Amino acid sequence: MDDDEARARVLETAEELFYQRGIHAVGMAEVRDGAEVSLARLYKLYPSKHHLAAAYLRTHGRRLRTRLAESVERAAPAPDGSRARLLAAFDSLQETIDAPDFRGCAFVNAWAELGGRGAESHPLVTEAVREHKTLFRDYLIGLAEDYDDPRAVGESMHVLVEGALVTSAILGARAADQARGAASAVLATAEAAHKA
Repeated sequence: MDDDEARARVLETAEELFYQRGIHAVGMAEVRDGAEVSLARLYKLYPSKHHLAAAYLRTHGRRLRTRLAESVERAAPAPDGSRARLLAAFDSLQETIDAPDFRGCAFVNAWAELGGRGAESHPLVTEAVREHKTLFRDYLIGLAEDYDDPRAVGESMHVLVEGALVTSAILGARAADQARGAASAVLATAEAAHKA
C-alpha cells in the first residue's frame, strides 16, 4: 500500500471515530487498527494526533462543502436566484441533521475539545476549524449575491445555520426548520429594504 492509499484509509477511519466518539476518546492505536496500517506509517503520515485531527477536519470540511454545493445546485440552480439558493442550503442542513449518525457539528465539537483558548487548545485544530467556518460563511455570502448587501445577508444565514447545528444536536431536529423560517424572514427584510 502506498502513502496515498494509507493516508486515505487513515483519514476515513479518523473521520468515523473522531466524529462519533470525540478526538480525545480515540487513541492513535485505534486509528491504526481501523485503517490497517502500521503505527510507524501512521506517525510518518501524521506526526501527532493534532496533525491527524486537523487533517480529518479539513477532509471532512471539503466533503461537507462539496455536498452542500451539489445539493443547492440540484435544488436551486443559479438562475433561481439567491432566495431559492439560500433556502435550499437550509433544506440541505435539514438532511444533514436528519442523518442517523448526526452528532452535531464536527468543527464545534473539535473546537470544544482542542480549538478553544483553554489548556487543551492546539493551533493546528484551531486553524482547521476557523478555515472551514470561514469558507462556509463565504459560500453563503456568495449565494446572497442578488442582495444589496450580500455580506450582511450571508453572515446572517451563517449564524442561523450554526445555531441550528448546535441546537439540533442538543434539543432535536426542529431547530433546522426554525432556522429556515428565520432565514426566510431575514431575506424578506432584505428584499423590502431593496424596494424601499
